[in-house]
Amino acid sequence: MKSQVRGGTRWKRFAVVMVPSVAATAAIGVGLAQGALAASFSISGQEFKVRADSLVGEGFVQYGSVASGKTLEGEAFAAPVAVSGFHKAKIYGMCQSVVTPKVPFVGDVTLQLNAGTDSKKPVEASGLYLDVSDLKADAEFGNIDIGIAAGSADKNQKGEVLPGRPGIQPETRANLNGFAQRAETAKLSNVRQKAWATTAATFKLPNLSLSLHRGTSAECFKD
Repeated sequence: MKSQVRGGTRWKRFAVVMVPSVAATAAIGVGLAQGALAASFSISGQEFKVRADSLVGEGFVQYGSVASGKTLEGEAFAAPVAVSGFHKAKIYGMCQSVVTPKVPFVGDVTLQLNAGTDSKKPVEASGLYLDVSDLKADAEFGNIDIGIAAGSADKNQKGEVLPGRPGIQPETRANLNGFAQRAETAKLSNVRQKAWATTAATFKLPNLSLSLHRGTSAECFKD
């Protein structure tokens, strides 16, 4: 059967190119909008952008690590990241975008995801970890410990073990002797973030909206 053609675009061929880099993000929209489900998503060899009006979290930890994986071409890559973890988090006015460059016959394509746009229904996550390469925000921390060993970052000030990444042991996530910090509470406002990956025990996205756009004008923010 021939590929369906609309406006000169062969949509089956387009889908084959798009799926590897945006499937994980799209899966959030299909499954997680229905309730709190386990989530783990990353963009193959690409950074994605996240903008949020605010993020309010409990049980915050942060330490240095390395994000690794394979590009769409199958080449291995590694990048230094600051891992930010939250026992629980609420995200207000979240926008996430990723650009798939040089799609045949189309050019650059941006996938944009929005959720938590109602102030009474924020995005909710538990056991949330972000592999961040760049972050800009106004930050406020409560009862913070700075300069602790990374091996201690999986426990809060009360000695309670914080949730780790699903299927990944704490000792494999960071240099246990490296720099880390933690806080009982964290509030980030006017968030502009680039990240390589996100994992969460649960992730719930009310008022989800997902769309595809030609070009890069639909990115959540510009550099």
